[in-house]
Amino acid sequence: MAKSKMHKISGSGVYRAALYIRVSTDRQAEEGYSIDVQKERLVAFTKTFDGAVSFETYIDDGYSGATLERPAMQKLISDAQNRLITHVCVYKLDRLSRSQKDTLHLIEDIFLPNDVAFISVQESFNTATAFGRAVVGILSVFAQLERENIYERTRSGMQKRVEAGYWPGGGGVPFGYDYDPARGILLPNADAETVRQLYELYLRGWSLQSIANKLGLKYEKLANQILLRKTNIGIIEYNGVEYKGRHEPIVSEDVFYRALALHERRSEKRLYAATEHLLTGLVYCGVCGAKMRYQKWGKAGYKLVCYSHQSSKPYLVRDPDCDNETVWAQDIERELVSDLFKMTPAKISPGETDSISLEETLQRKRQGLEVRLRRLYELYSEAGNRVLLNSINSLAEEIARLDKSIAEESKRGAVSESARTAREQLHSVAGVWDYMSVREKRALICSLVERITVSHGDVVIEYRL
Repeated sequence: MAKSKMHKISGSGVYRAALYIRVSTDRQAEEGYSIDVQKERLVAFTKTFDGAVSFETYIDDGYSGATLERPAMQKLISDAQNRLITHVCVYKLDRLSRSQKDTLHLIEDIFLPNDVAFISVQESFNTATAFGRAVVGILSVFAQLERENIYERTRSGMQKRVEAGYWPGGGGVPFGYDYDPARGILLPNADAETVRQLYELYLRGWSLQSIANKLGLKYEKLANQILLRKTNIGIIEYNGVEYKGRHEPIVSEDVFYRALALHERRSEKRLYAATEHLLTGLVYCGVCGAKMRYQKWGKAGYKLVCYSHQSSKPYLVRDPDCDNETVWAQDIERELVSDLFKMTPAKISPGETDSISLEETLQRKRQGLEVRLRRLYELYSEAGNRVLLNSINSLAEEIARLDKSIAEESKRGAVSESARTAREQLHSVAGVWDYMSVREKRALICSLVERITVSHGDVVIEYRL
């Protein structure tokens, strides 16, 4: 090994060298970067110095070179700033850092201002010379390039995995599954049954907080995350795109999309309005069309009053001469609840078959258009011309319009499907209705009721189903 010319610091007769060693993985150790190998070569290197030298080893075992947040590195920085060392020695530059920015920061902002020379044994240079500093900058560029190449290869590999239906890895395994690295797929675990119960209870009208409490989940937000996760129906979402996964679904698509449709309705702003009243935002005047509000009526309770009678909010007034009477809120609430519990499947699911068959018809039509579109693309690739291109664009626009219609019918179909379980929901809730909070009652009512119209004492209830 060549003898090194050491940079003498501040006239000191003894050099104090910091031997920095880093290994991030077991594979690096196999490739000759083990802690013992680095230490042996660094210690041997100190014996080539002219003059007395003392050294201390700074070891980061299992830490990536992508960041400086490493215990031994932080101690090294502190010792350099406190001028407790005169030299920093590493076996190879990338042991210090794989980031160009971090490498230059250490050399230019930490080492050199504090009279600390930096030496890399394998590259045979040190920052005591202008040439050494230039070489450091060049090599650190290549170290960062390799890191970025590794990152790109990893991302590319993950993308190909999800396209083939495999779980991308990297943590974040969804609740209800375990990751099988040998097969590269998710496997339902013991929590899968909890996921199924969550959907069942939600479709029966339970609130997410009540479900979280019953199933032992930490908080309502976790229950909401599980409910909306498409992994549960065999889909992998990666970088905003959905892929068909190879893993086993926990619930059926029918259950998932019925729950999703119900969640959309429950998420409306009025559902979560801070109110102590059951029907706030649902009741309308049948005479002038204005909303009706709860108003305290002495000690007797609350009445529902048309906003056209309220001068405090003129923007809500529809007809100042509206002659609709006030009604006791309790009477309307009682009538609604009574009607809800009398609901039958025939009453709440009109046109269900027609809605679903229309969606199937649209899907078949779309499939036919896709076949035609693929054929046009083939013809265009063989002999492109403007006529074919215009036909392709026209057909693509027609498919886009069909997609919109299918989405609308799908949503209506999901509503029809949820109507099948409405009677079961109401039946299961009936026994505990009196013990439910106003918020929980409103959750069920708002999922079923579109609006309530009151006209001279007559009540008309319009259901969403």
